[in-house]
Amino acid sequence: MLTALDHVQLAAPPGAEDLLRPYYVGILGMTEIPKPPVLAARGGCWFQAGTVRLHFGVEAAFRPARKAHPGLRVTGIDAYAARLSSHGAKVVWDEDLPGHRRFYSEDPVGNRLEFLEPTG
Repeated sequence: MLTALDHVQLAAPPGAEDLLRPYYVGILGMTEIPKPPVLAARGGCWFQAGTVRLHFGVEAAFRPARKAHPGLRVTGIDAYAARLSSHGAKVVWDEDLPGHRRFYSEDPVGNRLEFLEPTG
């Protein structure tokens, strides 16, 4: 029986850790968490905010997914979108999910991210 989602792993090109840290920590407000030493030797980095955990693994032939993405629930979605925009991230609003406001953006290596907030 499934009980929870532990983390989502996204890919990143080799050496992208220094691009990802300012985005996920500085802009999204996550905390970088240490990887176990045996896994740290592989590269990549892990981030957490509350129960949300994103792991980035190094992929030599990296290509960002065009459709696949994590859906990240936020509060104060307008302020969150403004924060991303003020840091140069593209924000694309999508009104097609009933009961939610949402937008899509991309991280510095092109991973697609969905940000959503329930309405009412």
